[in-house]
Amino acid sequence: MPMTRTGTTHPATAGATDPAGRTRRAHRGAVRVRAAALTSAAAVALLALAAPAPAATAPAGSSAHHIPLPVLMADTGGGDQLITALAPTTGATTGTVRWWQRHNGRWRQAGWAPARFGSGGLTEGRTRVQGTSTTPTGLYGLPFAFGTLPPPPGSAVAYRRVGGDSWWCEDNASASYNRWVAPLPADCAAGESERLADHPTQYARALVIGFNYHRPVHGRGAGIFLHVNGRGATAGCVSVPAGAMARILSWVRPAARPHIAVGTAYGPTALTRY
Repeated sequence: MPMTRTGTTHPATAGATDPAGRTRRAHRGAVRVRAAALTSAAAVALLALAAPAPAATAPAGSSAHHIPLPVLMADTGGGDQLITALAPTTGATTGTVRWWQRHNGRWRQAGWAPARFGSGGLTEGRTRVQGTSTTPTGLYGLPFAFGTLPPPPGSAVAYRRVGGDSWWCEDNASASYNRWVAPLPADCAAGESERLADHPTQYARALVIGFNYHRPVHGRGAGIFLHVNGRGATAGCVSVPAGAMARILSWVRPAARPHIAVGTAYGPTALTRY
């Protein structure tokens, strides 16, 4: 039976203070204040990173922030290269892409570019629904690159040239769901898929984002890429200017096990949670 306290006060201790207890309470209070300050500082840093900075204040190859974003993240994929695609909120359609290199255990920003996201904003990748025009948040691999143009000079990533029979199968009934196919297989309806050559601007050069790729869940979404900007927001991909896309492809090294992290500045989809 648990012990219960009574209202009786020992005469010798009435009104006495407990220095040890007071010290413990003060310590707990200080820990809570420090934790709140760190959380607030991380949120402020992420909001700043989500907004494109002028080229003069954030040149490629240097970081304009004291704490590199990968340091704040729960996971970076275990490699030495990381691309971050950061939006201010889930309702945003614009933000910033930055790419980072780790050398001797230290992360440094290698470049940055303004980014566009899905017209439906961003959503948690694990519960995303196909056809919502949302960009899935999470941490993903980068299986290969492709494009209507040849790869940029210095590119080392596996690269597929887009031809007239190059498709991305997005038919939920197909065994080739969320796969590059050439030609289109009989079980993959053209009306439910994307002929890559039909988008020569956006798919001039692109990287496949490994969302729902290795073990596809039908209905969750297919064909999520990092590609060149079109006229506006995307259908769920992440896009950057053509020059930035070329620089990213020249920078990516498969041996460095590159990943991309997509997320927001705060909340359940905060980039630092992935």
